[in-house]
Amino acid sequence: MDTAVTREALAGRGLIVQLVFGSMASRTVRAAVRLGVFDLIGDGRRPAAEVAADAGAEHQPMTRLLRALAGLGLMEEHEPDSFSVTPAGALLHSGRADSLTSFVRMFTDPAIVRAWDGLDTSVRTGTIAFDAVFGTDFFSHLRRHPELSADFNAAMSQASEETAGVLPHAYDFDRFTSVTDVGGGDGSVLAGVLAAHPALTGVLYDTKDGLAQAPKTLDRHGVADRCSLAAGDFFRSVPGGSDLYLLKSVLHDWSDDQAVTILGHCRKVLPPGGRILIVEPVLPEVVGTGAAAHATDGGITYLSDLNMLVNLGGRERTRKDFEEVCHRAELSVVSVTPLVDAAPFYLIEAEAG
Repeated sequence: MDTAVTREALAGRGLIVQLVFGSMASRTVRAAVRLGVFDLIGDGRRPAAEVAADAGAEHQPMTRLLRALAGLGLMEEHEPDSFSVTPAGALLHSGRADSLTSFVRMFTDPAIVRAWDGLDTSVRTGTIAFDAVFGTDFFSHLRRHPELSADFNAAMSQASEETAGVLPHAYDFDRFTSVTDVGGGDGSVLAGVLAAHPALTGVLYDTKDGLAQAPKTLDRHGVADRCSLAAGDFFRSVPGGSDLYLLKSVLHDWSDDQAVTILGHCRKVLPPGGRILIVEPVLPEVVGTGAAAHATDGGITYLSDLNMLVNLGGRERTRKDFEEVCHRAELSVVSVTPLVDAAPFYLIEAEAG
């Protein structure tokens, strides 16, 4: 038997097993967050028995959970039954400003994962699995479940932290007077932009539910006096008055026709010389290795693409896809630039044309 072929086969089997067990890994992290083990261990070392007692759990199952987390790189076992949190695991401490606990709760919630059971049906038919499972669309479901909606808003804010820190210094915002953040949620991204550019004013535009946490965010960044809130539906209209319209992680939630509608409303209120700035991943035309794989975060963006398919009916897009939806909305793409230090995001700048 060819040794090289055998090694290749073994590597392939290992990859498949790792991928299949991925769903178990995500549920392990979810359980740990729900039990609060990262908070309970904190910055030091603690015996599993103490963690179990504080979590209201049994000792032996807690040890097994902590060892699984150690195997995943989120804990370290220093001696039998004694654990500390790794730097990666520390991101799941609820008290941190950059905590990812809401992100974990949201993306492991049944509201997200149940529709994935219908992925094969979505691939065959192009229909949204979520709607069939829950009897309504994703955002209507959120409106009916306020606690889940709050988790969603917090998860989107946590997912935007890195981008919010990089974006203000990666684009020439100073050539504009006002920016409207369309679908801006709690305002994390817009607040970062305004804080870095004191001459700029802003408008945060989203649904009433989407804006629920925005006042606190704007106050925390000290920009509330330069930013107004506007509640509405971007499928009906977008408020005028700005010379820059920002859409961060908005278009990928929606089909091409819906994306054209959103962009079209921005186009209608865009003044001469105004710009639309889309901040989203840009898929390569062909899946590859090396730079192409890095640009898509090792495949995560492709999984996000499937998540959009089963849960929302949206999609991740290539540069050609963005150019097509912009063209249909009477816009021209001016530039497509990687957002350095915030992969896999790009800056897609468009103007009227």
